[in-house]
Amino acid sequence: MAGADRKDPFLSFRFGVELEGDVIAGFSEVSGLEAETDIETFREGGDNLQERQLAGPTKFPSRLVLKRGMTAARTLWSWHQDVRRGRVRRKDISIVLFDSANQEQWRWSFRGAVPVKWSGPPFRASGSEVAVETLELVHNGFVPAR
Repeated sequence: MAGADRKDPFLSFRFGVELEGDVIAGFSEVSGLEAETDIETFREGGDNLQERQLAGPTKFPSRLVLKRGMTAARTLWSWHQDVRRGRVRRKDISIVLFDSANQEQWRWSFRGAVPVKWSGPPFRASGSEVAVETLELVHNGFVPAR
């Protein structure tokens, strides 16, 4: 049967966020899963036809950005407030991607994350949108695991 071996791509709305191993409130959007490896280019003596390219260090140029509807849970707000007061506590955070059967398929574990920006929702009396808060985190890199 040809359809039995079909591998559909995962859907981007099936994800969760874990803070130090505990699932925290549902998020509407996560961005910043980005790693970039620097390339060092050099020419070898006597070889005028080409340049050599070597992989250099990998950097993580984007902040991890979490967006969610505001709730009564204050875990993220309190963490950011602690940082503002000089009590910086780095935490590990994971983004988990699930398949259509709700089974974990991919995990990106961010090491040593710390919140550096919190944004609250805009308020409009004429609107009916969900109030969304945004938290931006810097981190010491991430490790994808499958």
